[in-house]
Amino acid sequence: MVQVNGNYLKLKAGYLFPEIGRRVKTFAAANPDAALIRLGIGDVTEPLPEACREAMKTAIDEMGTAEGFHGYGPEQGYGWLRDAIARHDFQARGCDISAEEIFVSDGSKCDSSNILDILGAGNKIAVTDPVYPVYVDSNVMAGRTGEAGDEGRYAGLTYLPISADNSFAAEIPSEPVDLIYLCFPNNPTGAVATKDQLKHWVDYARANGSLILFDAAYEAFIQDPSLPHSIFEIEGARDCAIEFRSFSKNAGFTGTRCALTVVPKGLRGKTANGESVELWGLWNRRQSTKFNGVSYIIQRGAEAVYSDAGQKEVKDLVAFYMENAAIIRRELSTAGLTVYGGEHAPYVWIKTPEGMDSWGFFDHLLNKANVVGTPGSGFGAAGEGYFRISAFNSRSNVDTAMARIKAL
Repeated sequence: MVQVNGNYLKLKAGYLFPEIGRRVKTFAAANPDAALIRLGIGDVTEPLPEACREAMKTAIDEMGTAEGFHGYGPEQGYGWLRDAIARHDFQARGCDISAEEIFVSDGSKCDSSNILDILGAGNKIAVTDPVYPVYVDSNVMAGRTGEAGDEGRYAGLTYLPISADNSFAAEIPSEPVDLIYLCFPNNPTGAVATKDQLKHWVDYARANGSLILFDAAYEAFIQDPSLPHSIFEIEGARDCAIEFRSFSKNAGFTGTRCALTVVPKGLRGKTANGESVELWGLWNRRQSTKFNGVSYIIQRGAEAVYSDAGQKEVKDLVAFYMENAAIIRRELSTAGLTVYGGEHAPYVWIKTPEGMDSWGFFDHLLNKANVVGTPGSGFGAAGEGYFRISAFNSRSNVDTAMARIKAL
């Protein structure tokens, strides 16, 4: 009989969001007339920007001609999109990033998992707690951890707790680690990092030969112009960091799939025998071997994000969701709950009511208010006692959901 990858059996429970889906499905089946409002999974709800739609329509028409047809494209992404990304997202902010260092993909979630393909199994890994579950679970699946303890923490990982007690700012590890997962604006807490805070991480990574895996999927939601949008705004980051970004949340591409990973040339790791190797070449080979690229049509849509019309429409989308977040913060505060986040990110992180744990509060909102959120414990042991509410929904649904919660 064929053997399975036993590392999957280490996972304590179903992936967080499928488990939420299971509970919601069970509730909906028992209560078919309930008008559920889903503020849990961070999926966007507003239509794609018109500029992107028109660019995709034009690309489809091109594909219908002999001259304009495109088959397999470059695995790294078309040059015109990589150029636009480099200019607008990095060089415009003073980052020394070239188009050749940008790899277009079908999702930052995928890339943050796939990056493990080019990294050795013996690396010591640090993650914040709570944390986006993919960072932990992908390492478990790849056999880079031990078993989970009673609290759900896995042996072999270094956990860096973040909570209201430390203003949701993880402390620098007290001992050397090899891989560091950072996400700012943070999912799930909505916290942000200053340039000074990121400089401490970059200095630590350079001093210890560490690699920072920096998830900037929510950078477009930063409201304070003094806050960094990219790790590469920090001097020295080219020597110690890889960055993941996405078109999903800022431009509504969750259903069309387009993202990017930045791997600077000159960024190096070492082999088991100590030989220095450039990571750019390894990632390029990985993508060329295991990935056939994002479709031409979708990449044309992503390119349109950088047009004048696209920039305005994306800013309007971000502003819409951030107004939702402001409403959630205000109404939940009025209801007597302690709230965090929601100022530079589309997530509001709330303290659960006295005597109620994360999943208990999930069930309470589901059953009493017909509102779906995300239990903090699903993001890690330190997330217990917290709860995430997403601002990704229509204004009417947000208003209705807040009214229901306030009425409890």
